[in-house]
Amino acid sequence: MNKIRKGDNVVVITGKDKGKRGAVLRRVDEAHVVVEGVNRVKKHARPNPMRGVAGGIVEKEMPIDISNLALFNPATQKGDRVGFKLLDDGRKVRVFKSSGEVVDA
Repeated sequence: MNKIRKGDNVVVITGKDKGKRGAVLRRVDEAHVVVEGVNRVKKHARPNPMRGVAGGIVEKEMPIDISNLALFNPATQKGDRVGFKLLDDGRKVRVFKSSGEVVDA
């Protein structure tokens, strides 16, 4: 079970985009995710007429390490660490470390 998942709202806690918020678009591997509007770079794209791709300079989001992210806590309006807790019915859920509040409904 992963602490940060696709669709989560996260805050960047370190690096050039520190303080930015965005939603997780996809998980690249165990330690990297792509976040909307974070870690944007300019890539030079070669035109490909067969695919209908125009050439030029394209801005795109690159993967960022999950150690540089914190899950956004709407109650405190800040980034928060995440832990796990077993409920009475046997389900394993994510909880915020600061308040113990359940992340997943």
